[in-house]
Amino acid sequence: MVSTLPLFYICYLFNAIGNVCGGPLPNQILLTRWFDHHRGKAMGFAYLGIGIGGAIVPLLAYGLTQAIGWHAALMSLGVLLVVVAFPAAWFVREWPDDERGRLAAAAPLAPIAPVLRRPAFYLLLVGSMCSIGAVGGTVQNLKLYLSLDRELSQALIAQVASMVLVSSLIGRVLMGYLADRWSRKRVMLLIYLIVAVSIPQLFFASGTAGLYLFAFAFGIGLGGDYMIIPLMAADLFGVKALGRLMGVVLTADTIAESTAPMLVAAIRDHTGSYATGFVVLVTLAAIGAVAVAMLPSRVADGHGQQGH
Repeated sequence: MVSTLPLFYICYLFNAIGNVCGGPLPNQILLTRWFDHHRGKAMGFAYLGIGIGGAIVPLLAYGLTQAIGWHAALMSLGVLLVVVAFPAAWFVREWPDDERGRLAAAAPLAPIAPVLRRPAFYLLLVGSMCSIGAVGGTVQNLKLYLSLDRELSQALIAQVASMVLVSSLIGRVLMGYLADRWSRKRVMLLIYLIVAVSIPQLFFASGTAGLYLFAFAFGIGLGGDYMIIPLMAADLFGVKALGRLMGVVLTADTIAESTAPMLVAAIRDHTGSYATGFVVLVTLAAIGAVAVAMLPSRVADGHGQQGH
């Protein structure tokens, strides 16, 4: 309903605040509090919502726009968000109603100053920033690369992008399943290696089969990339400090996710090719994998103390 640019910016600011307050961060904290032994599967299934919503909402928005115009379509989506999401957020409890939940809720908040002095926190921060930057740089430039450098048809580009999305749904559940059975550090390292290896496959793929192979492998890594970070952070630093620490990590990840695509695009504009930009993305993913490999194997208990 806005008619001036400043008011548009204000509305967009509130939209961003809503995304922060109702998006990944609080959901990650709630899931970590509620689930212990099956935390990986719970996180994986919950993250399916991002992929399913990402597939359904653009189609819904297009249909509403065609039927009632984009103004009414936007208002309808806003109402739908309140109707669907608000009741779930209102009725969910902060902690499970059992002895473990009551003890955890009563425990004092763990100080974060000692965590910020530990090298493990910065290894996790660097690892997540590099991997998220590599993923974001690839996703945001994928269609442009396939269109400008490879000169593929829009139909084939759409198929590759769709396969990435479908594969990411598989990756969320698969990596969540593995995270409950393997060391979270091993799963995180596997995800980061998949991202690092799949990006060159995109560049060197000579045919449709190679592009589909990239889309499947990259989607698996993409699906696991975001959900493994809070799982690893909870293992290393405990639940009682997780919200504040993930606030720092997600802020850093957002900076990487927004700057890496712009850097790759700027390199492409300067050189006329995505080759150098892809080298940058692979390097970022490799640095992220090295940082994760250097993380300690010790984990924190529910109160933020170190255990084995």
